[in-house]
Amino acid sequence: MGERGAIRAIALQWLLGGVGLALAAAPLCAQEPSPNPGELDPSAPLDPMPDLGVEWPDMNQPEPAPPPEVEGVTPEAAQQSTEETAERVEDIAATRPYRWTITGIESLPDAEAIQAGFDARSALEGDNDKAANAAQIDRRARADAELLAELLRAQGYYDALVEPTIEVAGTALTVQLTATPGPIYRFESVELPGLEEAAGGEAGALREAFAVKAGDPVVAQNVIGAGVGLQVALGERGFATAKVGEQDIVIDHEAQTARLVLPVTPGPIAVFGQISVSGEPAFSSKHVQLIARFKPGDRYEADEVMDLKRALIATGLVAFGEVRQVPRDGGKVIDLAVKLEPAPMRTIAGELGYGTGEGIRAEASWQHRNLFNPEGALTVRGVLGTQEQLGAVTFRRNNWLRRDQVLNAQALAAHIDRDAYEAKTLSLSAGFERQSNFIWQKRWTWSLGAELVATDEEDTIEATGEPRRRTFFIAAIPGSLGLDETDDLLDPTKGFRLLGRLSPEISFQGGTFPYARTQIDASTYHRVSQSVVAAGRVRVGSILGANRDDIAPSRRFYSGGGGSVRGYGYQRIGPRDVDNDPIGGRSLAEFSLEARVRLKAFGGNFGVVPFIDGGTLSTEALPDFKDWQIGVGIGARYYSSFGPIRLDIGTPLNRQKGDGRIAVVVGLGQAF
Repeated sequence: MGERGAIRAIALQWLLGGVGLALAAAPLCAQEPSPNPGELDPSAPLDPMPDLGVEWPDMNQPEPAPPPEVEGVTPEAAQQSTEETAERVEDIAATRPYRWTITGIESLPDAEAIQAGFDARSALEGDNDKAANAAQIDRRARADAELLAELLRAQGYYDALVEPTIEVAGTALTVQLTATPGPIYRFESVELPGLEEAAGGEAGALREAFAVKAGDPVVAQNVIGAGVGLQVALGERGFATAKVGEQDIVIDHEAQTARLVLPVTPGPIAVFGQISVSGEPAFSSKHVQLIARFKPGDRYEADEVMDLKRALIATGLVAFGEVRQVPRDGGKVIDLAVKLEPAPMRTIAGELGYGTGEGIRAEASWQHRNLFNPEGALTVRGVLGTQEQLGAVTFRRNNWLRRDQVLNAQALAAHIDRDAYEAKTLSLSAGFERQSNFIWQKRWTWSLGAELVATDEEDTIEATGEPRRRTFFIAAIPGSLGLDETDDLLDPTKGFRLLGRLSPEISFQGGTFPYARTQIDASTYHRVSQSVVAAGRVRVGSILGANRDDIAPSRRFYSGGGGSVRGYGYQRIGPRDVDNDPIGGRSLAEFSLEARVRLKAFGGNFGVVPFIDGGTLSTEALPDFKDWQIGVGIGARYYSSFGPIRLDIGTPLNRQKGDGRIAVVVGLGQAF
């Protein structure tokens, strides 16, 4: 075939392929010689193409008849089917809302745990706020079906099957996960090889510490928890170098049982050895040993090592503390290597508050918590308020002579201007106390101290209202004893507290005379429901051995205010002079009742507290229980990470002359 024929053949092949016609056979024309062999003649016939096998179409033939029906499907029906298919494709791609349900686990004893685990990891639940089409929802359903089956197996249902189905309900989809849990597998045997080698006859007690026994369901979390419990029990019973191996669980699907093997290497029972210290602050090993609740030679207990680490952090001087075990004598003695990293030693703090009757009060302080090593803190504090100005320097040594025992010393100068009196005071005080803290809330607490006071005070003569100014020199030995059976320092929900105070004092004003200030506080707490706690308190106080008029105004009892009877102004309860100013008293009695209600909204971080308070103040040695002044109100609480922040608004029910209708108090911690 010549050049022109080849080109036309290619053109025909393209035409046939591109148009897709079924051509009728026709003979190709023979090629005629071109006048100019070097040129192409577009009108020349094609060369013969015997390999094509397709005849040239006859353009004069009529249009072919339409194709016959295929299996009863007309062209119109075929067109409609195509459109419906397109609609289905578009429908599948469209996003839809959906809901999902689980059936088949309702009657299981651990249904709540399974449901909670499912909700935490569910793709249907986690992505419910994201637009999804049918294919995406199907993938989520299948993933959740496998998740549910996995959770069932973790609870011992090793034959569990979960079938996902999807139903169309209007424009929404309903995903149904149907679970068939099957029988629960149980342990045929639980073996702890090596445990019987535990010294001192401890094998039986340690075996009991491993909570999983033969016959128990094969629940993965229970096995993990039992292993942790065994490791803790080994540490608490002196096995400092004990090792718990890898658990081996063999499932027998035919018998629907399992076999658990957990190897244990208990090692010897150890005792505490010596403590060495490195790092900053430069605590001596003697001071760290003082903080520890154990002595060299005591049987090793792992929880006491953790307690030592927490106590070091609680000093506020340690940012990070590492307590590393150093076994010696074949693991029979455990020395402790303590490495400390320092926390910032200096703190600048401020506080701003307001109370009805107390006015605005701003306080600022600077503190170096380890100026006198170890744990000797120096604090310089100042108060500036509408009714109070104060400057104080305080020395405080924590863990003095024994753990959680504190030595205090303070020098103070203050000016206080209340409705009851005005006082310009200098005082020196010192004492030590046994206190509670967040690491170890103690059942019993106590304090004992000494105080020297020089105070120049102005009050009024009760009968005439005539002002007078007197200077008092007072020596006191205050002490206290407390019993705490509550469950929390700042926000108790159950239990009770008792606190007694006694301060024998000698006054050198107009002669020398002794007297004693006594006070008893009691409070109780009861959880009514998950979100409601009922709380109540009483306070009784008395000054014995002196007349009210002989006692310095600042040393008398007063009642009213945020920590006393809410609804009344600060110190506004009790007898008053002719100018309607409070004069204080020798005895008092108070009570408070409130309901602490946590709101479920906002994650339970807010609450309301309706309350009723009452108080009575007398110039006699014993309270007058007939003349009560009552305040009622409501408070708001924000439960922060460091304790409740409170706002209380109260009103007096039996107001006296000069009492306001509303009293507001803001503070940290509950009212009592």
